[in-house]
Parts: sequence; structure tokens; C-alpha cells
Amino acid sequence: MSISAAKDAARKAAFARRKPLFEAATAAQAGYLSEVLAGYRGVPVSGFMPIRTEIDPRPAMVEAAAYGPVGVPVIEARGQPLKFAHWTPETAMVAGPFGAAIPAQPAFFEPEILIVPLLAFDRTGARLGYGGGFYDRTLAQLRARRATLAIGFAFAGQETDDIPLEETDQPLDLIVTEAGIIDKGRAR
Repeated sequence: MSISAAKDAARKAAFARRKPLFEAATAAQAGYLSEVLAGYRGVPVSGFMPIRTEIDPRPAMVEAAAYGPVGVPVIEARGQPLKFAHWTPETAMVAGPFGAAIPAQPAFFEPEILIVPLLAFDRTGARLGYGGGFYDRTLAQLRARRATLAIGFAFAGQETDDIPLEETDQPLDLIVTEAGIIDKGRAR
């Protein structure tokens, strides 16, 4: 099986695993993410506007916005890195590509921490995304300039031992779930 076919099969299975996790989610799902971000007060961070059955990082983003710049990703074109637009809880939002909300009047900045959505992850920091390569290109570009922390945010049940990887896949530095924090092999 080719890596492309393996990733497609893994994505289909991951979507199926994530749906019941989303349906059972509680309002406290971002508690550990808030705890992690509290250690980086004032550092520019990008969260994301959840789509489909993604875990919701917005409560942690609201808290982080009280201390420093917070943004959300904006897709400008296929095959390009993401850009990041400032966001606050009061920001007027409009529908963006792929259904994720983006600021109606984007003011761009460069984050040092990215909260990354995903379909599946493992304890080594491997991530299965949606297949567009946006986060991989973006992380490669940002990391070439300076240290950039990639925090995968997902439901604990999205963990798997079988992530098909390509050379261009960028690793996560940390994975945060509603059940705890996974720091490259050391669960807390």
C-alpha cells in the first residue's frame, strides 16, 4: 500500500473514532490546554476555530487573549503556508476556506506557539492531519526562522500507534487532550 493510500485509510478510521469522542465532550475539554498556555503568558499563539468534530480550544484561547496576542489560521491558497490573523473573543468572524471561521478584517502576525488540530497522534509527536499539508509547510517555514512550539490538541481517544509518515511531516512538541498532557513520550 502506498503512503498516500495508507494516510487516506488512516484518516477515514480517525474520523470515525473522533465522532463519538466529540459527541461525549464536556465544557472542560480545554482545561489542560489552558494550563499549558498559562506557562507562556504573552507569547504570540495561534489557536484554531473548530470544524466538524474537532475538540474546541476556544476557552483556552479566550484566557490566553487576556495576556497576549492570539490568532487563528487563514488559508490563502492551496500549497501555501498558513497566515495568522489576530483574534479576540469580540472579533467579527466570517466563513473561510474549508468551513473554518476567520476574522472579517484580518490583521496578520507571526505566532511562536501553534495549537494544531489533527485527526490522530502518537506519543512520539507524529500527527495525522487532513492532507492539505498546511501545518507542515507552515511549521517548516516558522521553525527555519526561530523556535516554534507545536501543540497538538485532540481528544485522548485520537491516540494511535500507527501514523503513516512522510519526510515532510512536521512533529508536534506536545500533545494536549481533555485527559492530560503528553510531552513526547512522558504522560503527565
